[in-house]
Amino acid sequence: MLLLEAANIRKYYGDRLIIGFDELKIYSGDRIGVTGLNGSGKSTLLDILYGGLEPDEGFVRRYCEVGYIRQFGMEENDIRQLQAEAFGAAMKLLGEFEIGGKLDRPALSGGEETRLKIAGAFSRDNVLLFADEPTSNLDYKGIELFRQKLEKVESFVMISHDRSLLDALCNRIWEVKDGGIRIFNGNYSFYREQCEAEKERAAAEYEKYVAEKTALEQAISNRKRRAGKVRRAPSRMGNSEARLHKRQASESQEKLHNAANSLLTRLEKLEVKEKPKEQPSIRLDFSLTDPPENKIVISADRLSFSYGNVPVFKNAGFRIANGLKTALWGENGTGKTTLLNLIYAAGCDMIRGTQPFDEAVMSAARCISIVPKARLAYFRQTFENLDPGKTVLENVMKDSVQNETTARTILARLLLPGDDVFKKVAVLSGGEKIKVSFAKLFVSKANVLLLDEPTNYLDMQSIEALEGVLKDYEGTVLFVSHDRAFVRAVADRLLVTGGLTVRTFEGGPDEYEESIKIADEARNRELEKTLLQMRITEVVTKLSLQTSDKEALEEEFRRLTKQLRELEKTN
Repeated sequence: MLLLEAANIRKYYGDRLIIGFDELKIYSGDRIGVTGLNGSGKSTLLDILYGGLEPDEGFVRRYCEVGYIRQFGMEENDIRQLQAEAFGAAMKLLGEFEIGGKLDRPALSGGEETRLKIAGAFSRDNVLLFADEPTSNLDYKGIELFRQKLEKVESFVMISHDRSLLDALCNRIWEVKDGGIRIFNGNYSFYREQCEAEKERAAAEYEKYVAEKTALEQAISNRKRRAGKVRRAPSRMGNSEARLHKRQASESQEKLHNAANSLLTRLEKLEVKEKPKEQPSIRLDFSLTDPPENKIVISADRLSFSYGNVPVFKNAGFRIANGLKTALWGENGTGKTTLLNLIYAAGCDMIRGTQPFDEAVMSAARCISIVPKARLAYFRQTFENLDPGKTVLENVMKDSVQNETTARTILARLLLPGDDVFKKVAVLSGGEKIKVSFAKLFVSKANVLLLDEPTNYLDMQSIEALEGVLKDYEGTVLFVSHDRAFVRAVADRLLVTGGLTVRTFEGGPDEYEESIKIADEARNRELEKTLLQMRITEVVTKLSLQTSDKEALEEEFRRLTKQLRELEKTN
C-alpha cells in the first residue's frame, strides 16, 4: 500500500539547492534509514515529507497518519502537550521509558526529553513514523528499548548515526548527497558493501584508464620518433633513385604522422577517470610524548564520591592498562562522565597543582593514582581548547609536538583536507570543530586521551574516520560512548559502571550483554533449584506424616526430583 509520494521536490536556502529529487514513494513495510554528511539536507528532507516544511517546488501527498520524533529541543508548551497526550494514552509506556514519575518536574534532562518524545510517538496510532536522531542522549538500555519498540512499527523513515540500529531494523537506505537521494535496497551493511564495491570499480576503471592512456602516449611518441628517423636520399644517388626514395620516405612519414594523429584523436576522446582518493597513513612519532612504560597507567582502590546526598561510587576500584582503548559502559547516571572528571582532576592535581573542579571532586580524585609520565588530555564538547579567531591549522599546531605534515595528515583523515585547514575556526560547524579538537589532542604531548561522547554531532563518515585514527593511535584511550558499533570497533575492553562500583570486562558490548544474559539465566536456575528443593522438602515432610494422599505425593516427589536432576544437568 502506498503511504506517501513526493514529486519534483526542490528546496533552496538562498541560491543553494539543499534537497532536490523527481520522485520518491514510501510503501507499507518500508523501513528506511537515512544517512549522509552533516548539512547534507537529511533533516530538511524529513521536515518536507512530514509536512513541517513546505518545498519551494513540487508536492507531497500523505495517505496515512504520520508521527515525528524530532531531533532538537522542544518548546515548553510542546513538552507539556506531549506530557498530557502521553499521560492520557499510555502510562505503561511512560513507565517502560522510566519517565512516568518525572512528568511533574519543571524541566527534563536531554535523555528524559528524548524518552518523552519517543513515548509520545509510540502511544499514537501512526501508520508511518519519521524519526530524526531518536537515540540522541539515550544510554544503551534506552537505545535497546527504542529498538524493541521500533521493531514493531511496520513503516518508518529514520535518520540515525547508530549503525547497529540501521543494520538491525532497516530494509532500505537513502543516501542524501549533493542535494540528491540515492536508494539502496538493504540494511546499512549492504549499503556499505555497495559503496566499497563502487570504490573498487572506480579504482579498477582508473587503473585501466591510466594503462590505456600510457599505451597511447607511448604509441604516439613511437610513431613520431619513427617519422623523424626516415632518412633523406643519399647524395650519391642518381636523380631518378633520389626521387623514388624521397617519394617513399614522404609516404612513410605521412603514414606514421597519420597513425600518430589517429592515436592522438583516440587519446583526446579517452574518457578521463579521476584518481580515487586514498586514505593518507598517519606516522605519529609517539616517542615525542615521552610515553610511560608502566603496565598500568591509572588506578584506584577505594574511590568514593557523591553529589550531595546521592552516592555515585563507594569504595570502587579499577585499573587502566597502558596502550589499550577502554570504553566506559553503563546506564545514564551511573557515573561514566563523573569518572572521567575525577581522573582528569587527579591528573591536574598531580601535574599542574591546579584545581579546575570543586573541592569535593579534587578530594575524591586524590584516591586515584596516575603514573608520573602519563600526560592527560580531555575531550569535552565545549571547544574550550579552540581559538575561534585562528585557523584550523594554527589551532592544531599550537602546543603540537608533531610536525605540520603529520598534523595535516590527521586533519585529512578526519575529513578536513587541503585548504580547509586555512579556514577560521569561527566559521566551522559543530562537527568540524569536534574534528579540530580531536586533531589537536592527537598531535599534543598527551599520551592518555579521555573522550566524553566523541561521536556526538558527527556524521557516519566522520565517525568511521575517527575510528580509523583511534585504531592507529599508540597511546592509552578511555572514552564514554553509547554508540555500540563505535565501541565495538575501537574498544579493547570495558569498564562497566553501576551499583556504586566499576568492573572490568575483557571484551566488547555484545560479549558483555551476553555474559549478563548468561549470569541472569544462571541466577534464575539457582532460584528455580532452591524453590524445587523447598517443595521437595515439603513433600517429604508430608509423606513422613502418612497422609491419605500418599500416592499423589509420591508422584509429585518423582516429578520434582526429575525436574531437579534435569536442571542440574544444565549447570
